[in-house]
Amino acid sequence: MKLLLLFIFFYNLCFSYSNQYTYLVDNYDKEIEIEAKIISNIAKSSIKDEIKLYIPNISNLERNAYSKFINLVDNCEDANFIFLKKDMKINSLCKNDNSNKLIFTDNYEKLLNDNRYLGAFFWNKSRPNITFVKNRLENKKIKLSLDYEKFIEDF
Repeated sequence: MKLLLLFIFFYNLCFSYSNQYTYLVDNYDKEIEIEAKIISNIAKSSIKDEIKLYIPNISNLERNAYSKFINLVDNCEDANFIFLKKDMKINSLCKNDNSNKLIFTDNYEKLLNDNRYLGAFFWNKSRPNITFVKNRLENKKIKLSLDYEKFIEDF
């Protein structure tokens, strides 16, 4: 019994002191970095000009991850590529016309129900999924690289 109590005491002692050094490590989320890489690659293959990505209500952690790969802007009017996350409504975003902007979502149902979305990037069972809608790509006259052919669906 004494041995068990001694073990619990040392176990708690070790972990209580280790927590005070966690400030040395920056916040890091592998999923956000993978998402940032994928969204930046999609934007670069969709737009031939300089890409200006807008993500409404972006967190600092997301801003740090995305800014490593792509140019971020702070408002919808300056953007040419928009990534809507977290159940944001497209109607409340831009005051001007959205027709010249490419809009991506993280919700597959939104993609199916709204023609303004070019595609979707979402996580399913801890795996990234990408979907493009064929007729929307054709309407915007976007020719993706062969790498993305397998993600194009014809609804």
